[in-house]
Amino acid sequence: MVILGLGSDLIDIRRVARTLERFGERFTERCFTEVERARCDARLARAEGYARRYAAKEACAKALGTGFNQGVYWRDIGVVNLPGGRPTLVLTGGAAARLAAITPPGMRAEISVSLTDEPPMAQAIVIITGVPSEEAANLSPLVTSASVPVLRADRAGPGARTGRI
Repeated sequence: MVILGLGSDLIDIRRVARTLERFGERFTERCFTEVERARCDARLARAEGYARRYAAKEACAKALGTGFNQGVYWRDIGVVNLPGGRPTLVLTGGAAARLAAITPPGMRAEISVSLTDEPPMAQAIVIITGVPSEEAANLSPLVTSASVPVLRADRAGPGARTGRI
């Protein structure tokens, strides 16, 4: 396993609350996915939910090494919760392309995210790790008559799993 990127962000929840009051849907539609908006808008602590997700997007953009540049946009990074409630990130568009670009051959990227808040602050930490892909692990050397190792896939490649990109 190798760390491909690390990012953290700390944000004042009161700042997000003021932005929600001032810009409302203009802000939420620009920065958050439909899934994120539905989750945050259904909660009493709406500003806290948006603040944690905003911090996660910032932390992920830092971990990708681009910030919100080079084709990485706010809605390319989405915070989703797994069935047990654990948060993870789903990357699309420019963020997914950047993730693919920083992932070494023979590896797949895994994204870990930690979200917390202690009003008035919210924080997120994102770690992107490269782990050997199942496909690379399934490659076995096959000795040829020229004694040059040739790699061959013995089994099907990895299946899609939630939380892994």
